[in-house]
Amino acid sequence: MMEAVRTVFSKYATFTGRARRAEFWWFVLFYIIVNFILGLIDSVLFGTTTTTETSFSAETDTPILSGIFWLATIIPYIAVGVRRLHDTNRSGWWLLLGFIPLIGAIILIVWFATGGDRGRNRFGDDPIDGSGGGDAGGEADYAETSIPKV
Repeated sequence: MMEAVRTVFSKYATFTGRARRAEFWWFVLFYIIVNFILGLIDSVLFGTTTTTETSFSAETDTPILSGIFWLATIIPYIAVGVRRLHDTNRSGWWLLLGFIPLIGAIILIVWFATGGDRGRNRFGDDPIDGSGGGDAGGEADYAETSIPKV
């Protein structure tokens, strides 16, 4: 996971090339976990805390820490999304589908979960076969298959 996060941050604003599924999804998991933790810290430090005998509630209208994290990660988050779309031989402009409620998000999730093109495509070398770099998961050595490429 940390290797994928390092790779994404080392390509902070790189919108060219390709990103494998592992690189993208590990970064998304990292983003969700850190954002959740920072949201909790924001609620406790800067929010209203209500404690009763049976419950605890904390909320905030000023998400300072999670807002700073969002500002620091929005560009690499978009960049890795664009590179992930490139791996499936789609233009990064398809990321704008996310602005269409529900349907756009579903389509993007399916595309992000789809395996990338084998070999070189119009966006660069295959990140899995080792020719394109970006081996975030350490799985670059796949055995050759007898299944014909279609």
